[in-house]
Amino acid sequence: MLTEDNCQSLIQAAIQAKEYAYSPYSKFRVGAAILCADDTIVNGANVENASWGGTICAERTAVVKAVSEGRKDFIALAVTSDIAVPISPCGICRQVLREFCTLDMPVFLVPVDYPKKDAKDGGILKMTVGGLLPYSFGPEHLELPRQPTGPQ
Repeated sequence: MLTEDNCQSLIQAAIQAKEYAYSPYSKFRVGAAILCADDTIVNGANVENASWGGTICAERTAVVKAVSEGRKDFIALAVTSDIAVPISPCGICRQVLREFCTLDMPVFLVPVDYPKKDAKDGGILKMTVGGLLPYSFGPEHLELPRQPTGPQ
């Protein structure tokens, strides 16, 4: 269950995770943290590669770490960077979140200067997985009946 305390812990974990980002090419550090149903927080940072296709975002790092440790029930995600506006997960990260998270799971997009004194909710933009990826394709779609194709 998401409480004010574990929400704040989640945000702080994302901020701390950013310190481990490896971003020598873009110079754009990102930290993410995902709250698991057992109250474990798994964090991740972006890890770049000279071969851009080998780069992995902070959000996917956190999800992959959690899943590879046997955790697949998630409560919330927080994401932060070094800029003053909240940033959103990229398209690939959104699809990975869609694979493992409920559509109504909260996603907190945290600006670098959190908490902003003059902004509602400290400047955090609160979204959901479904809000980030509307009309999404998920695992349940693979189970839907199909129309026969080809010659009959």
